[in-house]
Amino acid sequence: MNDFIVRNPLLDPKQQILGYELSWQNKQNRASPAACEALLAVVAEQFSNEQEAPAGSTLFIDVTPALLDSLALSALSPRNFVLGLKMYQLADPGTLDAVKKLRKQGFGILLKDAEVIAQDKSFLPVITHLEIRFASTDVATQARIYGALKQTPVRMVASEIGQWKDFEACASLGISAFVGKLFLQPQQGGKTKGVNPAQTLILQLMDMVRKNADVRQIETALKRDAGLSYKLLRYINSSGFGLGTEIQSLRHAVSLLGYSPLYRWLSVLLATASDNAQSLALMQTAIIRGRFAEMLGQGLLPKSESENLFVAGMFSLLDRLLGIPMEDILESIQLPAPVMEALLSRSGMYGPFLALAEACEADDSAAAQLADSLFISPRQVNEAHMAALKWTLALKL
Repeated sequence: MNDFIVRNPLLDPKQQILGYELSWQNKQNRASPAACEALLAVVAEQFSNEQEAPAGSTLFIDVTPALLDSLALSALSPRNFVLGLKMYQLADPGTLDAVKKLRKQGFGILLKDAEVIAQDKSFLPVITHLEIRFASTDVATQARIYGALKQTPVRMVASEIGQWKDFEACASLGISAFVGKLFLQPQQGGKTKGVNPAQTLILQLMDMVRKNADVRQIETALKRDAGLSYKLLRYINSSGFGLGTEIQSLRHAVSLLGYSPLYRWLSVLLATASDNAQSLALMQTAIIRGRFAEMLGQGLLPKSESENLFVAGMFSLLDRLLGIPMEDILESIQLPAPVMEALLSRSGMYGPFLALAEACEADDSAAAQLADSLFISPRQVNEAHMAALKWTLALKL
């Protein structure tokens, strides 16, 4: 499949991430048997034989009846996946039997065509989620769907919600999940953002690390917030460095890893230190984007350069996380010139890698051109994307 995977977060009414919808950027081919099989193969390569994943890591993917007994599907952890099907597919007795077996194993089932459920509710016992698209203007029909489902265990998933006022209205109707990019839009009347005390301390620590300050000075500064120290060590220990030993202190981390990885983990800490509800989705997106960009650069750039890609990806949403223009942020944080170029204009050495990671969050054709310019195949991009997602979920944010 010569296409690129696009990732859409699912938010609950409190803007917590419930999971991710994975699909192909090419909308016309998304539901074809070949496309579903190819997507399942890429996902299974990264997520097969996984333990039950932490909250916020359920993956939604479309499948076809032919895939319901595939080896790739049987290798997945059932409670981590929701499989998307259409009602006409469930009408086949063999497919329905296969779905019932998958439900007993723990897989979720998403019914993709909500419009017909109002006339035929016989499939409600075998599904866990129902997708409702809001492109239609037939509000009366949609209202009947809500009424039919509010008293059932089925969770309604809203797509194509474009405004926060519609998000709030749908949440009040009982819809429990929202898929899409709405979280990237500013929320009117939301909590005022800005740099909070924890983030101010982290910025100071990042400056100290950048200047190669003595580790004892950094430790002394970090001790001003025990919670930050705990989170930093937890992230480092969950990152899969393969050290074979648990990092016990900041000094221990520096002695084993050096200063460069410490800077990257402080950037993660900076993103996660926000207390704004909308920042939760932005924060996880930034971390995935940073790891994705870094992995795209591995093998093409020296290790130190790919680590700079991580920081560029992490900081690419910092203006939205903090509510401060990027130019103002970069005045207070000393970053290498190529990182600043990438953040301000997606140019320079790192710009195309960051732009490619961003392009895999949207339904557009930019990914193909960017990948070609970097001599990276679609398969390599998709593998890096799924590996970055898996890595971020392992942080248990």
